[in-house]
Amino acid sequence: MDSTIIAGAHFDFVSEGKGVVDNWSGASMLPSLFESLRNTPRRHTFLFIGFTDEEKGMVSSKSYLKQLSKEDRHKISAMVNLDSLGTSTTKLETDRGDKRLVRYLGDVAGSFKLPIGVVNAHNVGRSDSDSFQHRKIPTINIHSMTQETIRIIHSPRDQMESIHMEEYYDSYRLIAAYLAYLHKKFDPPAALEP
Repeated sequence: MDSTIIAGAHFDFVSEGKGVVDNWSGASMLPSLFESLRNTPRRHTFLFIGFTDEEKGMVSSKSYLKQLSKEDRHKISAMVNLDSLGTSTTKLETDRGDKRLVRYLGDVAGSFKLPIGVVNAHNVGRSDSDSFQHRKIPTINIHSMTQETIRIIHSPRDQMESIHMEEYYDSYRLIAAYLAYLHKKFDPPAALEP
């Protein structure tokens, strides 16, 4: 296939807390998302990537993109970043997210009657989606941070008790349906000029 959609999450964490929210909540969801799409015919190749060293400056996602050829980078249609899920209902960033990806997530949430909100948490910290944005690849960052829950990450409160399992499961349902929707709706990139 000539188009790739990446679902990514980082699995490293800072020394404060246990890194459950930031970001085992995203990384541990990747295998279930893979299983949800495994037997579905697709027009995109889906890659599920657990990045490391996000907390040290997105080292792994930058390295991943750097080792790709220009043609392989061009085949990446979208990057869906999962970071810090389950502390509240699903949130997304609109300030830096690709407008089509944002709109499609809203469409899926509405169809499945799943809660979603907008919290532009990018001023608080960076994520692996930045590495892809710098390469002009459409991205969306899906999280659960609010003004109240942002204090959990990088603190001793980053523990399993901070995850609300019902809201985490709703995020899983939404993201799984969203990835399936992208395979139908999101157009592969145009061919590179010779």
